[in-house]
Order: sequence, then C-alpha cells, then structure tokens
Amino acid sequence: MNLILFCILAYIILQLLIAFRVSRKPKSEEDYLLAGRSLGPWMATFSVFATWFGAEACIGASAESYRDGLAGATADPFGYAAGIIAMGLLFAATLWKRGLVTFADLFRQRFGAGVERLATLVMIPSSVLWAAAQIRAFGQVLASSSELGIFAAITLAASVVIIYVSMGGMWTDSVTDLVQGVVLILGVFVLGGVFLAHGGWAQLQAQPAARLDLVGESSPLAWLETFMLPLLSTMVAQELIARVLATRSPRLARSATIAAGVLYLLVGLVPVLLGLGAAGIIGADVEPEQVLSRFAREALPLPLYILFIGALVSAILATLSGALLVAGSLAAHNLLLRHRPGLSERFKLRANRAAVVLFGVIAWWLALSSDSVYELVQASSGLGSAGILVITLFALWGPRWGGPPCAYAALLSSLTVYIAGEYQLIDLPYPYLSSLAAAVLAYALLLPFSRPAVAAQAQATT
Repeated sequence: MNLILFCILAYIILQLLIAFRVSRKPKSEEDYLLAGRSLGPWMATFSVFATWFGAEACIGASAESYRDGLAGATADPFGYAAGIIAMGLLFAATLWKRGLVTFADLFRQRFGAGVERLATLVMIPSSVLWAAAQIRAFGQVLASSSELGIFAAITLAASVVIIYVSMGGMWTDSVTDLVQGVVLILGVFVLGGVFLAHGGWAQLQAQPAARLDLVGESSPLAWLETFMLPLLSTMVAQELIARVLATRSPRLARSATIAAGVLYLLVGLVPVLLGLGAAGIIGADVEPEQVLSRFAREALPLPLYILFIGALVSAILATLSGALLVAGSLAAHNLLLRHRPGLSERFKLRANRAAVVLFGVIAWWLALSSDSVYELVQASSGLGSAGILVITLFALWGPRWGGPPCAYAALLSSLTVYIAGEYQLIDLPYPYLSSLAAAVLAYALLLPFSRPAVAAQAQATT
C-alpha cells in the first residue's frame, strides 16, 4: 500500500470514528435531520461552506479559468458564492422562523400536501445526481492514488459515506464538516502559497486584458444564463436550507450563511487564480481538468501533496454527505411518513436512515453507469429549481391569492422547459432563464382560476 492511499484511508477511518462517536445523539427525527437545531456559529458556518465547496469548485474552477480566463469563473466561485450570500440575506431567517423540518414543508404549509409531494419529487433527483457525481469524483481520487480499480474505488467511496451519514444524520454531517472544512481550507491555501512562490504572481500580472474580462466573449444573455443558474438554484437548494434550519436562531442562520458565502468566495478564488497563471508554469497544452492536480503533483513536496489530496477528499465527502442526507430526508419525511400519524420516533429514525442507504446505493449505481463527473453535474444543474424558486417567493412573500393550481403549473412548466432546452428537444439558447420565465408566466396565468390554499393553511396549524 502506498503512502498516499494509507493517509487517505486513515483520514476516512477518522471520519468513521467521529460518526460512531455521535451516532447515538439523534433521539428523534428532528434530531437526525437538523441536529436538534443546535448548530453554533463555527459549526454552522463551516457546515454550509464545506457542503457547498465540492471537488468541482477546485478542479472545475481551475480548469475553466485555465481555458477561458476569468470568464470561466462566472459560475464557480462567483455565482455560487453570490447564491449563498443572497440566501442568507433574503431567506435564512424567514425560513428558520417557519419551524420547518425540510424545505418541502413550506409548500405543504402554503399550498397543501399535493404540491409538497410534487416539489419533493422534483428536488430528489437533483440531489441524487449530485451525490453520484461526488461518489465518482471520490472514486477517481482513490483510483489515481492507488492500485484500486475504478469499481473498487467508487464502491469504497460510496460505502464510507453511506455508513457515516446513515448513522448520525446531521449530527455526524455537521461535526465532520467542521473537520473537513479546516482540512480543505488548509490544503487550498497551501497550494495557493506554493503557486505564488513558483512565480504565480508574475504570471497573473502578465495576463492579457482579454483573459481578465469577467464576461469574456459571451453575449450578455449567455453570461447571465451562466451566472443566474448557480445563483438562483443555490438560494433554494435543500442541502443549504437544511443547514440554515439546523442553526440555533434566525439571526445566526442569517449571519452564518452570509459568512459561509464570503468564505466560499475567498477560498474559491485560489483555484481560479492558479488556473489563470498555470499556463506559464506547467505549459499551455495540459488537459484543463488536470491543471490543479498536475501543478500540485509537480510543485508540492510529498507531505503537502498528501494535504492537498486530503483537501480534495474533504470537499467531496462534505458535499456528498449533504446530498445523501437531503435526498433521504425528503423521501422519508415528506413522502413516506407525512401521512402516517402516530409513528414512534424510533420508527421515523429508522425510515430516514433506510432512505439514506437506498439513495446512496442508487447514487453508487449512477456513478458506475456514468461516463464522467461532468456529465452527472450537468444532469443535476438547474433541474426544476426555477419553479421551486418561484413558488418559494410566493409562499413567503406573495399575496394570499394563488393556490395549488398555480404552484403545480409553475413547477411542471419550469421542469418541462428546462429539460426540453437543456437536452435540445427544442431550440432554446437559454434554458434556465426560459424555465424561470415559464414558471412565472404559468403561475400568473392560473391566478384567475385559483383560490387561496385555505385548506393547506389550516392543515399546517394541526
């Protein structure tokens, strides 16, 4: 066994030991899904940051800026960081005060059980595909650092996360996120320091003006499509909202989310700057997605290279665990348990754990079936989030008119338009903006035929 694989496995064992340590904490479904709403400032901030900062934020951002200049960083980190900060400013405190257990609970309160179920079915596939992308990325890291084949590496990656998330839920997730967040930040900043020591600052100063243009060669609408998709989809992402709901107070929910967004931007700029200046150090003909790892392998001594690999593993584990917990909670809490009153908390805990395991197995199968991480990320991006955003805005701040038919229309039209445009079933150059417009229009068109969801409001109080 080589030293790098040994260190990765030791790090994984540490995560499992933490999971075993906190696995007895959850005593109820709310404990399991929201850590008893007890996250303090540090844990809440690092949990949001680590959950959102996946491997693609390192590898993908450096690749895009290496290839396209600063314009390649439009989505990551700028779009995602803006989405986290906007969510903290606009939604965090308001959602916390609603007493929700999952994001889908909001739609039951405002529109009724039918809209809750449809919104849940829209949100689950995105989380599972995102989890599959992280499993595949983890498997690739293990395979490239050892003699493991891709099947064994992906299977090991999936098994580790399924075990520790299913045991402790948000308790395990938030504690390990703190550890993973610290390792991630150390690894990224060490790499950034070595980059500057190898002439990186001079390479950045030598960049032509065209490579420092944030819009680049894109048309204004194309740039807006690229920027708005991560911004708006992040604002209504259940992975993020779950951590907001797990904080101690609405004020902390707001401040911790904003702080995590700022931290995301600061850490995320390091791979971008490295990608911008890497051509002058490692050459201009490198495969873009290998820029970060190749620079790390060539420039870092072995102990620091192991730290870098640990940072990648941390980014993947944190994002993957959050996605699996979300998929499981939506399925168990909003689909399976909602309409079965009188169940014991022990049964609810078992149902949520079983759902995490089930979706972990599905994500593992998707990771093995896919050709690339990029393919899985593309499949999950923007799927139904425009419709979720529209009905969220109306649920929180819209006038009391507009009932379930409006919400159904917004969700279904948004999903249909996005799929048709993204997979080129029809000619739509800007599928996400088109799906957003379709959701708003569909909601508005059905207003004259829709009564307020009085029954839903009454149900929410029972």
